[in-house]
Amino acid sequence: MTQENESVRKYQAQRGFTLLEVMIATVVMTIGILALMASFATAIAATASAEEDLVARHKALDAMESIYTARNSQQLPFASINNIANGGIFLSGAQKLLCAGPDGIVGTADDVPCTAPDTGAACPGGIECLVLPGPDGILGTADDVTQTLSNFTRTIAFNQVLLPTGGVNTNLIAISVSVTYIKPGWPARTYTVNGLISSYH
Repeated sequence: MTQENESVRKYQAQRGFTLLEVMIATVVMTIGILALMASFATAIAATASAEEDLVARHKALDAMESIYTARNSQQLPFASINNIANGGIFLSGAQKLLCAGPDGIVGTADDVPCTAPDTGAACPGGIECLVLPGPDGILGTADDVTQTLSNFTRTIAFNQVLLPTGGVNTNLIAISVSVTYIKPGWPARTYTVNGLISSYH
């Protein structure tokens, strides 16, 4: 073997990446980084709305529980468990989160402006509010912060339950409680609870 052939073989064995290979590797790496950034954005979005999601869930379950309690304690006759348009006592459509009035049931015409929990101070605009710990991180101190729930609405709706034979079950009513909130820069989010309530308790 000549010395010239040996040097050509060494050159071919030690050859680097071509420009095309580098560009393909760069594109693949860029796609991977973009996918990773998208997953971070999704995680940040979920974290940013976690508190509001929890409040929406709690307020929907709270309304559902007040309806069941009123029926079980015989405070509310079964015929009144419906929207006003259908002969019941519950307001139709999206309503601001006010506190239960004298009847103790949220979502009815006698709802009243709220006061802040533990302090008794009026909530801004009469809409339900939360008291959160301030900069010191301790609840019940002078720097506590009042957060209004004015960006939340609650809708309580009732529907008939159909029998398999095609008639209406007069002993059951389907209840749907939806709490929706709006956050600047985000689409509206809704938490819905569905249930059935019977005339028997």
